[in-house]
Amino acid sequence: MFQQGLKGVVAVQTAIVSVDGDRGELRYRGELVQTAIDGKSFEETAYFLWDGQWPDAAQLKQLHQQLAAHRKLPAHVVKIAQLLPQETPLMDAMRTLVSSYTHAEYQALSPKEQAIALTAALPVITALFYRLQSGQEPVQPRDDLGHTANYLWMINGQEPTSAQREALETYLKLTMEHGMNASTFAARVTISTESDLVSAVASALGAMKGPLHGGAPSGVIDLLDEIKSEDRINSVIADKLDRGEKIMGFGHRVYRTQDPRSIVLRNKCLELQGEDSWLDLAAAAETRIIELLNERKPGRALYTNVEFYAAAIMRSIAMPTGLFTPTFSVARIVGWTAHALEQQENNVIFRPQSEYIGS
Repeated sequence: MFQQGLKGVVAVQTAIVSVDGDRGELRYRGELVQTAIDGKSFEETAYFLWDGQWPDAAQLKQLHQQLAAHRKLPAHVVKIAQLLPQETPLMDAMRTLVSSYTHAEYQALSPKEQAIALTAALPVITALFYRLQSGQEPVQPRDDLGHTANYLWMINGQEPTSAQREALETYLKLTMEHGMNASTFAARVTISTESDLVSAVASALGAMKGPLHGGAPSGVIDLLDEIKSEDRINSVIADKLDRGEKIMGFGHRVYRTQDPRSIVLRNKCLELQGEDSWLDLAAAAETRIIELLNERKPGRALYTNVEFYAAAIMRSIAMPTGLFTPTFSVARIVGWTAHALEQQENNVIFRPQSEYIGS
């Protein structure tokens, strides 16, 4: 039976992730995401998604070393980045530079090591072209920083505060994986042809670029910018509701209850209360907006989605809106590569049928 957009069609069996929109549950390898990532680093969570088990001390140390080693981009990738026109959209540049990444040393790696190499390289590629595009000197990666801190270091040229690193790392861990979304499906379709991991990631980046999938939460940024302070929350939101405007950052296509990722991000913002004014504003705004929505739209059960607190976090670390979708990709590459590796284990090429409706 034809289902437009394959809605509701099960195309993949996976042990990596499950999403239950009715119950508001996201599970990594069977563990509720809020439990799985609690107290874990980006590196530990990535290892868990790739391997299905948590790393011991030796395995984690090795992963840190591998990620640090692959932060050094091949000279030809840097050269291509320098040759691209400055006006090239950042997601286009990322796709181009990833597709050019393959080289002899990379080809000699195992599939798992290739996944690690690409995960290490993507934030470096992103930061490199972002700084070239904005007329700034590129910042060299550092071996002594973790994955998240190094990404922020390369973008801004200064070490992030602990609050900035913690907030962004929480976001990255929560958005590493989310089931059979468009970009993950694109990666699995590509790898199912027995193509390579670079091509799978390039396909995923092409899908992520589309605003229906990887659209930046700029509307939430605009909302928080308009509110400015806690004493303006009521008046700004009431005016928008009076005009019938959509309140950005509320409601989700999949989740019928609270988005579990927004709960974790909210808790992180509350944990960092007093350390960043934008995180404080977001937490206060969410509480009051939900109250107003329940008053004006009873029975609708509108809750914050992951974009609401993602926007607050991006705003708190002064990340330009042009880096939102690229940063989402820096996280999601872990999921893309995990799915590609899983597809290779028991591969059947994707070949759905089409229904002819022409004359």
